[in-house]
Amino acid sequence: MRALKTLAAVLAATTTLTACVTPNSGNDGMYALPIGDAPVTANPTAYTPALNCLAGYARTNNISAPRIAVGRILDYTGSVSEEGGRRITQGASLMAMSAFSKAGARLVERFDTSVTELELRYANNRLIGQEGDENVRRIYAGQMPGSDFYFVGGITELNYNIRSMGVDAQGGHTDARDGVGNLGARLYVMNIALDFRLIDTRTLEVVDVISYQKQIIGREVRAGVFSFFDDTLLDIAAGERALEPVQLAVRAGVERAVVEVMSRFYRADSAACAEAIAAQGDPMGPGQEGAAPQSAAATLIQQEQARREDTDAWHARRDDNITDLRGRS
Repeated sequence: MRALKTLAAVLAATTTLTACVTPNSGNDGMYALPIGDAPVTANPTAYTPALNCLAGYARTNNISAPRIAVGRILDYTGSVSEEGGRRITQGASLMAMSAFSKAGARLVERFDTSVTELELRYANNRLIGQEGDENVRRIYAGQMPGSDFYFVGGITELNYNIRSMGVDAQGGHTDARDGVGNLGARLYVMNIALDFRLIDTRTLEVVDVISYQKQIIGREVRAGVFSFFDDTLLDIAAGERALEPVQLAVRAGVERAVVEVMSRFYRADSAACAEAIAAQGDPMGPGQEGAAPQSAAATLIQQEQARREDTDAWHARRDDNITDLRGRS
């Protein structure tokens, strides 16, 4: 009798779980409604305020940005997940385009020109019509603006488990019937690195090289209890795992590089939009009065920042064809 009651309870629970799914579609053509109702939101990083600040700085000072083309920013780590897909995003070029747009840059498309090339081919064969007096689209010399610089690079490092730590504890009476509990926690750190180049389109001279890394942290917390109550067994466990989004870390690295590039194009001094970066705890932001002494790494970063901002840091003869950088006009 007890077995029949148990079977009936299992069947009832199964029926309840599957009540919202049927093998026949409804009038709306769907078997079931998808769960989740989170709205679409913006996707900023810690450096998005700095990009927006640079765009406002350029508008306020009537600065005309150069035309920028974004080339391929590839994943060179070769890391593949167990399911067979890439662990690192293949869309870093699109992230860079969004970042340059936030900073107010003038973008020209060089990443995917397949539609433009097809349209030009059709227009050249007089296959595309046009409204107005002319019944076909004409191709004019110089109708497309060229780029002044282009931005390329790649994701060059993905290092797992730079450091990890954990603790596990279990306690209870020697008699398991009196209850046993356990607790555990773990932390681990990994990182990614990105390398970018800014190239003069006319001369193909590499006018700037930027290399950044970002560390990513993950954590795990769990707890459980095991005990007997008369003839009843109780086993409860709960936990949480969280990992800082790896792809968002890539976007943050791309945006930080674009902040570096556009601040030079706009000839913005170090204090123009540094507050937006410093507010996010960036070690390359300005130092705060009364702050604790900086680490050796932070000091080296600021020295490198000062060197990069020095307009006389480059050999003058090599800079003849370079404009809008390092304070040159």
